[in-house]
Amino acid sequence: MAQIKQVGIGRKSTGTIDGITYYVRNGKTFARSAPTMPASAYNNPDAKVRQAIFKMVQMHMKYHLRTIRQTITATTGSPNNRYYSLNKKGLNAALQTLAEQYVDGEDVTITDVEQAISDYAAEHPTSIRIASKSGYQEVYLTGPWPSTITLNALSGDSTVIIIVNEHGVQTTINADGTTTVSTYSGSGNDNDNDNDNENANENTGGSGTSTGGSGSGDGNGGGDNGGGAGFQD
Repeated sequence: MAQIKQVGIGRKSTGTIDGITYYVRNGKTFARSAPTMPASAYNNPDAKVRQAIFKMVQMHMKYHLRTIRQTITATTGSPNNRYYSLNKKGLNAALQTLAEQYVDGEDVTITDVEQAISDYAAEHPTSIRIASKSGYQEVYLTGPWPSTITLNALSGDSTVIIIVNEHGVQTTINADGTTTVSTYSGSGNDNDNDNDNENANENTGGSGTSTGGSGSGDGNGGGDNGGGAGFQD
């Protein structure tokens, strides 16, 4: 069966169906075969390193999922997606060497991933944003992930302090000086339904679920490998 290279089909349509890509040019719709990537494109050393970096970034974001949800504003998509978009260049650079070691057969744990990112952030203190909340100044990672994240308003004196806790208790010091404490008591895995379903495994070569359960409502969350945070506007 011959592949369609370029044919006018007389009606407007776009997208790819069954390996055929439709596009519009000068008011006419054309069809051509969609390109396919050879297997070698995914199996060469550079591709394997990129895949390892992406997996480690997923581990890192899963580890800090509940904090990221509270400190990153996403106008479209999810806070995790925006966090990655803001920090892709820095995270990729931070994990390059570690990914190469993994491809060479070394085990990599979440501790290794966090250490690599912390070391890079200490040398490049304006490369990785850990807070980008509407109405507040951005906060950058300058070393290990902090136990307290302070958000200062862009205007006025409003300040919110998020005390990160990985074991289910979140404390928020509100702008008016009051303190809110929330305790998470759920169980199960935390699925974000936005491409966050990569396993945050202790080892990139294994599988497992070491995250805590999902909470409901602002300020809830926290669990064994999730950076818990409370935030109230």
